[in-house]
Amino acid sequence: METVRTGRVWKFGDHISTDFMMPGHRVLANPDLTVEEAAKFCMEANRPGWAEDEVQPGDILVAGINFGCGSSRNGSQSLKALNIAVVLAESVSRIHLRNAVNSGLPTLVAPGINDFVEEGQRLEVNIVTGEVKNLDTGATLQAEAWEEGTPPYEILMAGGLDAFMKTKLKERGRISA
Repeated sequence: METVRTGRVWKFGDHISTDFMMPGHRVLANPDLTVEEAAKFCMEANRPGWAEDEVQPGDILVAGINFGCGSSRNGSQSLKALNIAVVLAESVSRIHLRNAVNSGLPTLVAPGINDFVEEGQRLEVNIVTGEVKNLDTGATLQAEAWEEGTPPYEILMAGGLDAFMKTKLKERGRISA
């Protein structure tokens, strides 16, 4: 996995629910939607058209406190389908953080991130060390990095839980290459 991510910032506020990332009314109305199809509706309650018309692969999402609150719906899958490079938030709900790791979406808690960056600025984020550099101002910020060797770190570096398990099963001869 690429450990340094560079991208343009999109800022969202506090208490961004998983229902904003993967709107329940859209998913329940059409249970056959793929993750990629559902991703077109990502953040439509906050910014109509954002997912379809504005966000670009490699962009970075910055949020306030309690990012990923709400249901256990895996909103990180929508963000990953949109090719968001990394999510930085003041704080993240525990279940959403775990879903993000399992989806292979780098998500770091970064206290002070809201005051550190403005929407549209470019950041360089080292997802291993947690170093965040504002390429427009030159300032740096330290996010909370995953500890190397821990299961969440290993899963994230593998690209998500599916990729991690596939690698482990191959190593043990449980599945063929």
